Amino acid sequence: MQIIISNSSKEPIYEQITNQVKSAILTGELQEGAAIPSMRKLAKDLQISVITTKRAYEELEKSGFIYSIVGKGSFVAEQNLEVIREKKLHVIEEQLNAVITNSKEIGLSLDELQQLLTILYEE
Repeated sequence: MQIIISNSSKEPIYEQITNQVKSAILTGELQEGAAIPSMRKLAKDLQISVITTKRAYEELEKSGFIYSIVGKGSFVAEQNLEVIREKKLHVIEEQLNAVITNSKEIGLSLDELQQLLTILYEE
C-alpha cells in the first residue's frame, strides 16, 4: 500500500490518508484481513506526526474499514461492498442535486450540463 501526501492540497493530511486507504480497500488492493502499517511506522514513512496517523486510523475504524487489536495492529475489516456502493451512490445523488440547482441558477441547459459532465468524466 502506497500513500502519497500532498502538502499543497486543501484536504487535511489525515483525510488524504483515510481516502487513499478506503480507495485501496474498495478496489481490492487491500484484501480483507490484511495487516496495514502501524500508526508509528506510517507516520515515520510519511514523515508526519503520529497524532495525524492516529486520527486517520480512528476515522477508518469508525467507518468500518479497519479494526485494531491491541498489541497486534490494525487490519482490513470485512466489507459489504453493496452497502458501501449504496452509500457512495447516495452521496453522488446529493452532489448532483447541488450541481443541478447551481446549473439552473446560471441558466445552463441540460445539454450543456451533460457535455460538461462527459468532458470531466472522460479526463
